[in-house]
Amino acid sequence: MARIDDFIQARALSMRELSGKDIDSIARFSGATIKNDSAGIPGSLSIKFLNRDIIISWPEMEFSYGDFDEDVPVQQQVLVLHYINGAFNSKITRNEHEWVSFQDIPDGRFYMDAFIKRAKEPLLKTFGSSPEKMVELAYGIYNASPLEHGDFSVMVNAFPMAPVALVLWEGDDEFPAEGNILFDRSISRMLSAEDIALLAGMVVYPLVGMAKDKREDLKSEI
Repeated sequence: MARIDDFIQARALSMRELSGKDIDSIARFSGATIKNDSAGIPGSLSIKFLNRDIIISWPEMEFSYGDFDEDVPVQQQVLVLHYINGAFNSKITRNEHEWVSFQDIPDGRFYMDAFIKRAKEPLLKTFGSSPEKMVELAYGIYNASPLEHGDFSVMVNAFPMAPVALVLWEGDDEFPAEGNILFDRSISRMLSAEDIALLAGMVVYPLVGMAKDKREDLKSEI
């Protein structure tokens, strides 16, 4: 698992890679919006990440949330920088509208263990017996959209150009519940397999945390 120092170093490297690049092109390909300062000069980028606005000052590249006065974790900063840099370099303008599993992503098999531990196992362990709760929480937290995959599924717009699908199949007397996390095939043009595994965990963890909080609330009422 990467240490905080590793993320700090990765952030510095990403900032250097983005430095001097055209902010209009960055916004166009990443789906971010430009906010001008009082003089009409581009002063920041605003990008949706997991249904929250993240503001990146320009050209300093300092991060803040648009809705709360709290620090953006360095892990999220690195992922956002990798995404907008990857979107800029790939010049992507639309998704491929083809869902693929993590193992089908280039180098995905190499990071499969991390993906399973960070995302797939927590999703299945938490919601395998109550898949409708996953759908309910994803709607509430991420403003997710319904999908017709498995028995229960939703689409989460993790980034403007990077949708993620959460899919669950109900278990029965013969087979246990099963689940998967799918990605638009175009994501590999913007993010590495390691980043995608990290992203999947960032999508799942808030749902798992919220589900646990709700269970604790119910216990306290008994």
